[in-house]
Amino acid sequence: MFEPNSRYAGLPLARHTLPDGSEVSYVGRRFIPPGNSLPLLAQVSVVEGDRLDMIAARTLGDPEQFWRIADANQAMDPFELTSVPGRLLRVPLPQP
Repeated sequence: MFEPNSRYAGLPLARHTLPDGSEVSYVGRRFIPPGNSLPLLAQVSVVEGDRLDMIAARTLGDPEQFWRIADANQAMDPFELTSVPGRLLRVPLPQP
């Protein structure tokens, strides 16, 4: 259902039965791992105008892997990670 590089790849699908008997499918909950438990590839300093997808493209070679950096930095809102130039971000090794 999801691409292999998606943060949702491998999550179980669940079903909920509504009062009218119809079923709704949804993706199970994804828990964010503790950021410091992810093996570190690099640490990068945010520069003015940076976006998380740009950092992911530079460090991981794929802008769609921005969520890995968000996970490694315990961010629920990825935009907050690049809001302050000079902030040091953890970039984790990609995991299968």
